[in-house]
Amino acid sequence: MSQNSNLDILRHSTAHLLAHAIKTLYPDAKLAIGPSIEDGFYYDFSCPTTFSETDLPRIEEKMHEIASLNLPIIRKELSREEALALFSRLGESYKVELINALSTDQPISVYEQGDFVDLCLGPHVKTTKELQAFKLTKLAGAYWRGDSKNEMLQRIYGTAWANKKDLDAYLKRLEEAAKRDHRLLAKKMDLFHLEEESPGMAFWHPNGWVLYKLIKDFIARKASEFGYQEISTPIMLARELWEKSGHWDKYSEVMFTTGSEERLFAIKPMNCPGSIELFKQGLKSYRDLPIRYSEFTTLHRNEHSGTLHGILRVREFVQDDGHIFCTEEQIESESLRYLDELFSVYSNFGFHDIIIRLSTRPEKRTGSDETWDKAEKALTDVLNKKGAKWELQPGEGAFYGPKIEFSLKDSLGRVWQCGTLQLDLSMPARLGAYYIAEDGSKKTPVMLHRAMIGSLERFIGILLEETAGNLPLWLSPVQAVILNITDNQIAYAEKVHTELKEIGLRVNLDLRNEKIGFKIRQHAMQRVPYQLVVGDKEMQDGTIAVRDRDGKNLGAMSVADFVKIMGNYKL
Repeated sequence: MSQNSNLDILRHSTAHLLAHAIKTLYPDAKLAIGPSIEDGFYYDFSCPTTFSETDLPRIEEKMHEIASLNLPIIRKELSREEALALFSRLGESYKVELINALSTDQPISVYEQGDFVDLCLGPHVKTTKELQAFKLTKLAGAYWRGDSKNEMLQRIYGTAWANKKDLDAYLKRLEEAAKRDHRLLAKKMDLFHLEEESPGMAFWHPNGWVLYKLIKDFIARKASEFGYQEISTPIMLARELWEKSGHWDKYSEVMFTTGSEERLFAIKPMNCPGSIELFKQGLKSYRDLPIRYSEFTTLHRNEHSGTLHGILRVREFVQDDGHIFCTEEQIESESLRYLDELFSVYSNFGFHDIIIRLSTRPEKRTGSDETWDKAEKALTDVLNKKGAKWELQPGEGAFYGPKIEFSLKDSLGRVWQCGTLQLDLSMPARLGAYYIAEDGSKKTPVMLHRAMIGSLERFIGILLEETAGNLPLWLSPVQAVILNITDNQIAYAEKVHTELKEIGLRVNLDLRNEKIGFKIRQHAMQRVPYQLVVGDKEMQDGTIAVRDRDGKNLGAMSVADFVKIMGNYKL
């Protein structure tokens, strides 16, 4: 959606309608900002009254009331002095701050609708009557201008559409997405939980840790097949190394730091400098290249609390990191090889619709324009040679080089970056890495930073929402559960359990003195793929009555036949 598309304009206008309603209901409220966003809008307020979810219907009703007045929405241009005088008189201190931050030659415009006026570049719809299909969705906190040193404001989110049909369809999607929320599924499936005592850091329960290890072990196995050597580097590195690598200037605000013996250390938010330090140990020849390192290390980033979202955005995570040291001549072959590896890995998890974006040089960067030209051309050529469909993201590259991002959509359509390939012609030189070239000279290696799925936490969250918790059999923490009907079958249930455990199946026993219907419903809610019920008849016949997680009765069968119908329970 372009910035000034019809839907974007409508949503921006609805944000102003929300502000108008707030000022009518809460005259002491002060206005901050209210942009349109994907699928909707929000507006930030400073208000003595603390809003609650129960206030939203009343605010929404006032919005509809104002919209029905068919008020003309009029744009006016003001001089800097006029604008400052207007918003000072209205007591809108945030608007005054915004005006003062504008360059002196920048035009200033306001939009009026009835007795309401707001600072805005626009454009907007012509009258309030055009704003009919909207819904306020939630509340949140947000720091003024995104700075935690500033006041915490109250943010109201909403969605707006061209007509009621589109609005209803979106709300239906929201309802479905709520059922797939990975935090809700994690509770039902007993996977993990989050606590305020450790914000943005997950507590993994036994079932969740099984899932975590299955994914990690699979990626590690694939990395080994692809020629990577697994390494491990320290979780803390001295400030001096981060300064040499260039990370300190760019990332120090998100680094957790600690001191020891009058030295400052940072808990690492990424692995790159450690991998380079390891590469530097021992003399390397051009004959040794490419060298591929893989590393699973816990990383920490001090993300703002307002941006944390379940395990999709956290402060502590493990990344399936990798660094390839190669010659310039090997860039294309190594990059193409990585793309093949990535698509192969994603297909195993059922992901085929991957969003690919090429991010180019940011404003703040290291390296010459000539170096960036070379790096960006190399990645562009790789994508085109692969025949991949991709989008350009100007200015979104890492400070040391351009990158290809591989993203997936969650159940709400939000895009989350997972895999990445970054071409770095800068950092190895900054940290003094070299190899001996064919002519005997010292040359700086090219460094390819790569991750297949990125944060394991984020990937698990997306996977849970994509599957609604119905994980593929090979990834299900519990693949089957055996349920007895009465105590008469306990010994037989234990015998079946032993048989299935011996062939490597992840199977549980539920011998509780509960009604069988209750136990079936509980394990179905936990998304266990198969429920094996044993009563007196099954015990006499040496069989098990099999049900799948969709509630389908597959009938009575022998344990051997059950194993056959399961198919690939290991990958």
